[in-house]
Amino acid sequence: MYDVIVIGSGPGGYIAAIRAAQLGMKTAIIEKYSTLGGTCLNVGCIPSKALLDSSEHYHNAAHTFKTHGINLSNLKVDLKQMIARKDDVVKQNVDGIQFLMKKNKIDVHHGMGSFVDKNTVKITKEDGKFEEIQGKNIIIATGSKPASLPFIKLDKDRIITSTEALKMKEIPKHLIVIGGGVIGMELGSVYGRMGAKVSVVEFMDSLIPSMDKTMGKELQKSLKKLGFEFYLKYKVTSVENKGKEVIVKAENGKGETIEIKGDYVLVSIGRKPYTDGLNAEAAGVKLNERGQVEVNDHLQTSVPHIYAIGDVIKGAMLAHKAEEEGVFVAETIAGQKPHINYLLIPGVVYTWPEVASVGYTEEQLKEKGKKYKAGKFPFMASGRARASMDTDGLVKVLADAETDEILGVHMIGPRTADMIAEAVVAMEYRASAEDIARMSHAHPTYTEAFKEACLAATDNRALHV
Repeated sequence: MYDVIVIGSGPGGYIAAIRAAQLGMKTAIIEKYSTLGGTCLNVGCIPSKALLDSSEHYHNAAHTFKTHGINLSNLKVDLKQMIARKDDVVKQNVDGIQFLMKKNKIDVHHGMGSFVDKNTVKITKEDGKFEEIQGKNIIIATGSKPASLPFIKLDKDRIITSTEALKMKEIPKHLIVIGGGVIGMELGSVYGRMGAKVSVVEFMDSLIPSMDKTMGKELQKSLKKLGFEFYLKYKVTSVENKGKEVIVKAENGKGETIEIKGDYVLVSIGRKPYTDGLNAEAAGVKLNERGQVEVNDHLQTSVPHIYAIGDVIKGAMLAHKAEEEGVFVAETIAGQKPHINYLLIPGVVYTWPEVASVGYTEEQLKEKGKKYKAGKFPFMASGRARASMDTDGLVKVLADAETDEILGVHMIGPRTADMIAEAVVAMEYRASAEDIARMSHAHPTYTEAFKEACLAATDNRALHV
């Protein structure tokens, strides 16, 4: 009998298992696939970042090296090697998880995990053989898979998801991206930087619609420079594979229709919870109408000793959100009283410029009727950004009109994925814009833009604009 059984080995699952083992619990983890790490490590965050970095190197070599005084000739993309490097990065990370399981004495079971009853999990191997294990506590961490539309036939050849986009055999001539969210913009930019024409069809009126509107507008401006074309407020009505050509039809609210022809279509309209084969009902675990596992504030399901974390429950589908929940549940089982402030889990888009955000958006503050002040600072005015030729974007700070407490920070620019951590720390300690404005930031650095935006939010005191 295990103290804790974790079903799923993504960032939520493997972190939950490690923390449970650290706390002295006998722990097992079940993974359907042959490698650990889930979507994030195998076909998500890690491989996409590897390709994003490679494509950015190529783009800089083609477009900015000359200005830096570096002359190259016969520059070309070796896509096969780029994908091979990405696979190696994935392998290193996956091997790292395997090592951590051994180090923490966690039993790893490969196979499909499904409930027999509320304490028993059946593990079905690929060859059909199975075994059963029992646990006092069980954590569901089965993640998510790409969502689609009912009329789109994902052939995984020309009409693809993010999984296939990470192992392309050729650079598309014209990639049509359905969905202007994080995944679509990241993978679209990978191939856009390498010369593909990219057309984006988005149902909402802004890119990355879950983030602050200013970020979507700025990202759109930046991607236009790569040759992206955008069809916002368009609803896709059909996607047809004609062999070597794919035709996408869409219409807007006025009934106007468009037809876009390309050689590949990337369907990136979000992800949906993955509970196929879990047999949750056998344990009495309830799912909601969206297919998510229902949980309370302690992340307990309808069966108190069964918990659920990550993409399979409500909230943002982020690896680091799943990690926080994994630690939270392990510590809860151990009798501790952990806490997660969901407002302060940052969101990041790894395009270039990067987009990063934490706290309330300006739209949310307006909706709440909260009085706030906004301070902005453009990277165009940053000495460090000029030196590196990364002048697109800005930092926007939203602070309480009366107390000056920072309520939201939204950044688009160079290395904002790393810079957002300063804002998270500030907001965890309930800092005011004045607090950050009074702190010394090394010069020249990108993070000075955060200080300047805080100065701008406090009586418009920015020094460099």
